[in-house]
Amino acid sequence: MKTSRLPWITTLLTLAFFYLPIGVLILNSFNASRFGTTWQGFTLKWYERLLEREDLWAALMNSLKVAAIASSGAMVLGTCAAFALHRHRSSLQTAHGILITLPLVLPEILMGMSLLLLFVSLGATLSLVTVTVAHVTFCVSYVTLVVQSRLQDFDFQIVDAARDLGATRMQALRKVLLPLLAPGILAGGLLAFTLSVDDFVVTFFVKGPGADTLPVVIYSMIKKSREFPVINALSTLLLLVTFLAVWASQRLTAEKG
Repeated sequence: MKTSRLPWITTLLTLAFFYLPIGVLILNSFNASRFGTTWQGFTLKWYERLLEREDLWAALMNSLKVAAIASSGAMVLGTCAAFALHRHRSSLQTAHGILITLPLVLPEILMGMSLLLLFVSLGATLSLVTVTVAHVTFCVSYVTLVVQSRLQDFDFQIVDAARDLGATRMQALRKVLLPLLAPGILAGGLLAFTLSVDDFVVTFFVKGPGADTLPVVIYSMIKKSREFPVINALSTLLLLVTFLAVWASQRLTAEKG
């Protein structure tokens, strides 16, 4: 029986649709042409100019600070939420589950506007602090789901055995439960870190003066200076970092021990 080639063709066309523009972007980051319409030779000058942009490095530091704090906070809150959802069944936990899932399906522009209205009503000054709080809000959901999936296959009899051998509840938590769940927690943290670094819409609404993150600065460069070669170089580096973070997250999720 002859095998149909349609699934292979469909898959290749889908991959080309998603990844061909990214491949062109990476290629143009090494193109000597300023506009990338024609290939004018291999060059690294756009990466050299990238190193000279102090505003980009300042925005990168802001992004890394926000992402580090937001992912750390999301790991703590998300792990606690995952435990509560896994161990308890009640109408309160049902509502809790809906609140956890809501940021995953809510449009980012709606979340950004809602958080902006919240901060304004509280009289809070828009700054990196409000950006960090906003990032924790949507990162918690991703960490919760990752840790919750890890808990579904977890054997809690190991914890019970530790308690039977004389360990206190805190010792069992600190020396048995958390080390075994650490790969899942770190995987959720890496995912949250990546989402925080890449976020633009929510950040755009809740940022204040001097609190620009890297995606916001890139948007400004596209709208005003149109420095596309430097943007191509920067995007290539961001793609590399994102790929490494996702790869590490998948490896940690696949860990069994």
